[in-house]
Amino acid sequence: MKKITILILLLTVIISCKSTSVGNTKLDNKTERILKGNWIISGVNFPGSNYINVTSFNLGDSKCLINSEWSFISNNNKGEMKLNNSSSVCKDYSSPITWYINKEGNFVFKFINNYKAKEVNNGYVLDIKNVSETSFDLVDKINVAGEIKNITYTFQRK
Repeated sequence: MKKITILILLLTVIISCKSTSVGNTKLDNKTERILKGNWIISGVNFPGSNYINVTSFNLGDSKCLINSEWSFISNNNKGEMKLNNSSSVCKDYSSPITWYINKEGNFVFKFINNYKAKEVNNGYVLDIKNVSETSFDLVDKINVAGEIKNITYTFQRK
């Protein structure tokens, strides 16, 4: 009987100390559903944009993102982006993406190209602002002459 009591006590301790995994960092499913669909970047704005060039997402000049096409699928957090602003400065580029709104309310995405999402370690975390059915802004932080400034990507529903 003493062994059974010790065994029950031991099992109780083990079960009560079992850690629980959240496993899901998404919180804002409502915003994700609003973003579902096809979008274009209609503007890229930051202090000094007339005088300096900023490289966005390691793709090239931030102005090359204007008119880029983005699609977001909210039920599986996948999508695609296409740069189609070909010029001597801008190159064509297309990639599948994964994305979600994290528990802090930030927009998180990464280009996955020909890889599985779990194999890609680099991504981007941006503030999401001014969300409506027809537009929203993604805001990134950039270093301009030693000062942190905001760069805003304005999206319009296509």
